Amino acid sequence: MKRKREGKEEMDIVWQTPANPPHPHDYITRNGIRFVRPYYFEFIAHVKNRWAGKTIVDLFAEEFKGRPYEYYVGAVKCGRIQVDGEMVPVSYIVKSSQKISHFVHRHEPPVMACDVPILQKEPDVLTVCKPASIPVHPCGQYRKNTVVGILQAEHGLAPLFPVHRLDRLVSGLLILARNAAKADIFRQQIEAGLVHKQYIAKVVGAFPEDELIIDANIDYNAREGRSTAEVGGSAKGKAASTKFTRISTNGTQSIVLCEPITGRTHQIRVHLQYSGHPIANDMLYISEQTVDRSVKGLSADRSACISDASLASNFDDKVLNACEENSNGGFSIDPMCTNCPNLAPKGYDADEEGLWLHCIRYSGPEWTYECPYPDWAKLS
Repeated sequence: MKRKREGKEEMDIVWQTPANPPHPHDYITRNGIRFVRPYYFEFIAHVKNRWAGKTIVDLFAEEFKGRPYEYYVGAVKCGRIQVDGEMVPVSYIVKSSQKISHFVHRHEPPVMACDVPILQKEPDVLTVCKPASIPVHPCGQYRKNTVVGILQAEHGLAPLFPVHRLDRLVSGLLILARNAAKADIFRQQIEAGLVHKQYIAKVVGAFPEDELIIDANIDYNAREGRSTAEVGGSAKGKAASTKFTRISTNGTQSIVLCEPITGRTHQIRVHLQYSGHPIANDMLYISEQTVDRSVKGLSADRSACISDASLASNFDDKVLNACEENSNGGFSIDPMCTNCPNLAPKGYDADEEGLWLHCIRYSGPEWTYECPYPDWAKLS
């Protein structure tokens, strides 16, 4: 797609799709933080039945509240929002199943600038030590700032099929199949209960010396981004069980071996909280007070949902017909972008650290993969 500058020749903008692989030059490292150079990206969706009959502008303004109404008016006028590959007027009424494209200047949240160490490289399997703060695969606002993206950019390893998932703030062993057939074998073993998972955590207090098994249902609240553990006949959520064994303690904190028997969202974290010994730096579960992440904007995946109506004044006719590029420390500023001139997306809280929760071992029928212990696992 091209944009015309006033009094200047046309310029080319390269719009990326999921088929565009990450490259080393896509990343910018500043003060120990890995950023992704903002890039133009095409989001594609198909009109749902409940969207049909709305104008193209109203559809976006009502369903995607992360940008002001005036932005969507401008985006339709200049062709950044299209229907079935064509520009349409702002009054256009959408029909069910039509393809809608939104071309955006995409800013990904930053992560800690850690290497992704390769532990074992086999013909069908790759194991790595996942750093905290980096998501495993594309999700939410993350695409290139992921383990899969970084491995492709820095080592040319693709395709990769994550066998299991670690939460973004969790570190440790990550197993990736190098083909779909091997991934399916792992999936069948996990579903059959043949895979044994082991993690370690640093928790508050002197953990009980005897083995402890927590059987408590886990109810996940997607809006708050946290789970609760419940027992008894009125317990909601899904059945969950975790075995805990103390490795060491100094009386103030303990290192605990965690062996989840089921796999629920935040299972280890919430079961440790339920035991009275939450992970020592887990601010989401270290107190009973619910943190409303959706309001405070502390969840990186939700950071694009912070709208700023004051940005509306930027969208005048000159901006709609221009795409002036200005250098800002190695990336281009887009005058229509609601995140520029910042490198990170708005609403992102960069002051975070990895959880003291680390995957150390996965084992199954005739195979075992391990990861070294982290530095925080040593108690003084």
